[in-house]
Amino acid sequence: MAWDRQITLKTAAELEVMREAGKINAEALAAARAAIRPGATTADVNAAAEEVLRKYNVISPFKNYPGPYPYPASTCVSVNEELVHGIPSKSRKLKEGDIVTVDCGTVYKGFVADSAFTAGVGEISETARKLLEVTEGALYEGIRQMVVGKRVGDVSAAIQQYVESRGFHVTREYTGHGVGRRMHEGPQVPNYGTPGRGIELRAGMTIALEPMVLVKTWQTRVMPDEWTVSSADGSLTAHFEHSVAVTEAGPRILTLPDGAE
Repeated sequence: MAWDRQITLKTAAELEVMREAGKINAEALAAARAAIRPGATTADVNAAAEEVLRKYNVISPFKNYPGPYPYPASTCVSVNEELVHGIPSKSRKLKEGDIVTVDCGTVYKGFVADSAFTAGVGEISETARKLLEVTEGALYEGIRQMVVGKRVGDVSAAIQQYVESRGFHVTREYTGHGVGRRMHEGPQVPNYGTPGRGIELRAGMTIALEPMVLVKTWQTRVMPDEWTVSSADGSLTAHFEHSVAVTEAGPRILTLPDGAE
């Protein structure tokens, strides 16, 4: 089915439900961030997020998501060259200087929130610091374009220009996406594109915008676990994401922490 046929416009009431889902997701990510330290495992990071989900009696849409085999965790925890879909493991210990991406989803009253961040473990290299800064900056650059009447290409091009003008690369193989009653709805929102092209943004659209940035190449490879996606050359990667609503008043970030809107 074409992505544009999967677009659903949300009502004001549905956006409020999605905002509640987003608050829970933000709390789960905050708990995951607090668990990131030298010696912690990626399973520890996942467990911290899952504890928050249990507190609210909600689930992650990631767990058992279909693929080469059902995805086994509530979060994706990806380290260094791992771009997305890293499977949490009790054997993967974090060390000083690593950078860690945590991607989490929450289903609340039938609606999905989806967001992610990348953080350093202790002191990180200057390259890693700049990578995180640029990737998060690209996310907000894209969000600024998410206004009624703009097009998907305007969002994609803004992300691409922001990243590439700073010497990094955007993935060509993984994209942002609509989000709502399903984790993946339309429209598809690549991290590269042409201004003025693509589907027109309308009030009520909700999109998980997620710049995925690599230091030396845009190319990726899937690891032997059949889920984890890494940079093709082993260079560092980062990933930031928010679920965002297009509204008549401008973009509304649905996955900010409680009280941050």
